[in-house]
Amino acid sequence: MRRDNPAGDSGLAETFLNRQRRYTSREVAAMAGVPVYRARRLWRALGFANVPDDAVEFTEADVEALKTMVGMVSAGAYDDEHLLLMTRSLGGYTARLAESQAELGSEALASAGVPLARRGAAWRGRAEWVVPELEKLLVYAWRRHLASAAGRLVDQESSAVRLAVGFADLVGFTRLSRQIPENDLARLVERFEGRSADVVASSGGRLVKTLGDSVLFVTDTAHESAEIGLRLLEVHARTRGMPGLRVGLAIGQVIGRMGDVYGAPVNLASRLTALAAAGSVLADPALAEALAGDAAFTLNPGEPVAVRGVGEVTPSVVTRRSPT
Repeated sequence: MRRDNPAGDSGLAETFLNRQRRYTSREVAAMAGVPVYRARRLWRALGFANVPDDAVEFTEADVEALKTMVGMVSAGAYDDEHLLLMTRSLGGYTARLAESQAELGSEALASAGVPLARRGAAWRGRAEWVVPELEKLLVYAWRRHLASAAGRLVDQESSAVRLAVGFADLVGFTRLSRQIPENDLARLVERFEGRSADVVASSGGRLVKTLGDSVLFVTDTAHESAEIGLRLLEVHARTRGMPGLRVGLAIGQVIGRMGDVYGAPVNLASRLTALAAAGSVLADPALAEALAGDAAFTLNPGEPVAVRGVGEVTPSVVTRRSPT
């Protein structure tokens, strides 16, 4: 595990860890009763780099974590392969979460006018009361999401399930990113991701991932996916300075794995997004068929197009049905 950069304050890492670093990697492995190579493999899976054998970097919490991971294999909860998958997933998501929280903390200190020379001490003071509260929220949110995910998957015979997949993409984002200051670009991305997440969640969908200038979401029904696509256009059109948005939708068998989704509908939705005009929602034939007869939407079939990796497809533009 890599030593944290204390930003010039030797006590900062210990404040966040809430434990004193007193063990080497070999001592931790011995205390957990596992070979060093296996301990290092698990640390790397969590996203931490190896440290020199004589580096005193580890705490009692590291011993407890290693015992927990190995114990889940001994108890039969996971085999070695699935333990590594679980730890890689956990490490990846928590690393991104920690980066975002650290950035927000740094921005809060800067906004409060704390000079750089006092940032270390200010970080310690902030961490002592903020970190325990964030820890509670993290566990709370994780349990709620786990309950929702388990509810979706408990009755499935396999990881493949029929879902509607949607991509929403900002038009001209690369060009825009070269034209506006970095801080303005960061705020634009935050607004886009935050408002997109709100729309997806409030409309019954699940946000799979965000990629700065695009979002990927899934829904159980074609109606929900079309509603989300159109609401995304409407919400972001009201946002000052936001580039045009385009959305691609497809439906079919999708494989869920480690929080991501794979399959032909995912690829097709992505391709259709690239073909869609700014301010439009483009649906594949299967999703258009599923929407046939839905009083909420109007479907306007377009010309057949060649979609790379798929073949010829006749997509439809989805719009809201005008009240009569």
